[in-house]
Amino acid sequence: MGYHLAGFEVMGVDIAPRPSYPFSFVRADAIEYVTEHGAGFDFIHASWPCQHDNALALGTNAHLRETYPDLIAAGRAAMLTTGRPWVIENSMTAPMRRDVVLCGTQFGLPIFRHRAFEVHGWFPMGLPHSPHRGRVRGWRHGAWHDGEFVAAYGKGGGKASVPEMRAALGIDWTADHKELTEAIPPAYTRFLGEQAIAQLDTAEVAA
Repeated sequence: MGYHLAGFEVMGVDIAPRPSYPFSFVRADAIEYVTEHGAGFDFIHASWPCQHDNALALGTNAHLRETYPDLIAAGRAAMLTTGRPWVIENSMTAPMRRDVVLCGTQFGLPIFRHRAFEVHGWFPMGLPHSPHRGRVRGWRHGAWHDGEFVAAYGKGGGKASVPEMRAALGIDWTADHKELTEAIPPAYTRFLGEQAIAQLDTAEVAA
């Protein structure tokens, strides 16, 4: 949605069905698809699954780590064959460069969701990120805390409800709990997409 708001015509690819996806959609293996068709696009964004490298898989759920797909290296290699500009988005603990780091607080959203972005073929600017101030609502170590931020992951313990997650993320096209817990706010990709589309337009003029 962020790329759409920035001015791109968007098409999504996923190996799983996504009936709520608001744009044109192809159900396919994303690495195979980008290898075969990526060169035909102006810009490629990849959010490879993050469970293999997120904080839980490196700590509490380390025993499950190898059950999760590890696609970042193979996905990057596939995108490099396209000759197109691209971005990889993933968790802060993923094995990738952190060319840009974004958080909900930078966009006035009541959510801490830090995401790293590795870019290729273009040069985005980041945003200043002030230290977090305030609490996330919910139970912590047996004590309840009120707060202006919500936890948009998991269930119970004061975690955000689906309506609260939709509002906090700025997402109104799905009410699927799992999709919301894995989503990034469209504000992130709009911020990056506006920079990318300006650079693509400049390149076309120069050519």
